[in-house]
Amino acid sequence: MEWTKVTTEEQLLEAKAIRRKVFIEEQGVAEELEHDEYDALTPLCTHILVLDQQQAVGTGRLRTVDGIGKLERICTLQEARGKGVGALIVEALEAVAAEKGISKVKLGAQLQAKAFYEKLGYETASGIFIDAGIEHVMMDKKLSGQSAQPVDSAESKL
Repeated sequence: MEWTKVTTEEQLLEAKAIRRKVFIEEQGVAEELEHDEYDALTPLCTHILVLDQQQAVGTGRLRTVDGIGKLERICTLQEARGKGVGALIVEALEAVAAEKGISKVKLGAQLQAKAFYEKLGYETASGIFIDAGIEHVMMDKKLSGQSAQPVDSAESKL
């Protein structure tokens, strides 16, 4: 499996299709809540795709909020779950953050995914809150900078 930064409209459409399947179709999130002004190829946000045999199976994005990297829209297609795709997405977004000189990242974790993020070194930073009708907690992590690898090619691997 490999990950790549989204650099084309075609890749962005693949990322949005994965998010549609997971968040809108599976989890019942309203479409108007799922899509926002960061769903574009813009310097404000970096989207990534995870590819399994050239097939897009997971996605996520990173944007900077008050000097902190915010990991968002992390999801994996149902058929690819349990294969390490989620961890690869998080590692990729952390690498992108480190490449940008960001030393701390945060994310809004669905409550059912809290243990997953804890295994990746995230700590709970808030009480439970509702986002798009789903229970979440804010979690954060300081990046060591040693494990992150710069992303230079369209076929970067972690």
